[in-house]
Amino acid sequence: MKIKIFVTGGTFDKEYNELTGNLFFNKTHLNEMLFLGRSRVEVEIKTLMMIDSLDMTEKERNIIVSNCLKSKETKIIITHGTDTIVETAKALAKKIRNKTIILTGAMIPYKFGSSDGLFNLGSSLAFIQTLPPNIYIVMNGHYFIWNNVRKNKTAGEFEVIKKSN
Repeated sequence: MKIKIFVTGGTFDKEYNELTGNLFFNKTHLNEMLFLGRSRVEVEIKTLMMIDSLDMTEKERNIIVSNCLKSKETKIIITHGTDTIVETAKALAKKIRNKTIILTGAMIPYKFGSSDGLFNLGSSLAFIQTLPPNIYIVMNGHYFIWNNVRKNKTAGEFEVIKKSN
């Protein structure tokens, strides 16, 4: 079972310019992260874009949805910025059935060394192998169904909107 990973940018792949203090994109860190995590899961990585999710528009979301629809793999992970990850999950849920899709990201860039990105990637690889078809967001060791999650900007983490009985 091969897992498709689509890269879209976000904090996950940002780097820091020590001279200017700016964050920027160069290339994805996914291969390095999988190597460091000693992952033995078969994956195929495709970079769709390298942008901050705050700059993501309907055009970019349509690119993500289209690539997920065209993918022959039924298990897909998408690295994404956390600020608009829920909006992209909603766009996917409108069009896609019978695939397990996980969106994940990081609150701290991987290159900072103290990032949650490596853990979130590893959690996503584990969850994608066991969860049934649906659209999920995976952060901080938890998985959330696309329509029952929000980013708590005060706490700096994702949380369930409503508890189920």
